[in-house]
Amino acid sequence: MTVDRLWYLASEADQQAQQTYHRLTESAEDAREFSKSRWVSRPRFRTIVNRVTDNGLPYGAHAVVTREDGAVLLVRHEQVDMWVLPGGEVDGEESFRETARREMREEAGVEASVDGLALLGRVEFHFEDHSTWGVLPIYHARAETTDLAVEDPDGEITAARWVQSLPEDTRDREVLRAWCTDAVW
Repeated sequence: MTVDRLWYLASEADQQAQQTYHRLTESAEDAREFSKSRWVSRPRFRTIVNRVTDNGLPYGAHAVVTREDGAVLLVRHEQVDMWVLPGGEVDGEESFRETARREMREEAGVEASVDGLALLGRVEFHFEDHSTWGVLPIYHARAETTDLAVEDPDGEITAARWVQSLPEDTRDREVLRAWCTDAVW
């Protein structure tokens, strides 16, 4: 008989997510929080559980990058067929801020200063009767360079652009619109 340890792995991931969430909220009183929930396949659930167990993040760290004129940087993620904020997985001992900064360079060729946490997401994942969650930190960054050049080593990002209004096919569009409306930069 094979014992399914998925419930145990999900519990470990929950604990790491909780620790990461508390660490991030201690230093970010002004971050706008949001949550979302997704049903996923067994292989995807296992992948998410493993990622969250590593550092609490299912999707890595991201940034909402703005220019002086208020434009926001978006990149085209072909696998999800949407415009998204630049970001990705943490490499080694990188801090979340360092990850966001590196991803801006790789996915859009932009150098930016990272101000602090703008958005903090709680992303819940469900598979059959299993569930877990992870943290999605999104930092606010101010562009220091604005010329765009996609050099994504993963090949997932195929375009980058500055926008004054978010396209309909922007991931988490309503969350970003609300933040952009309230933010002062």
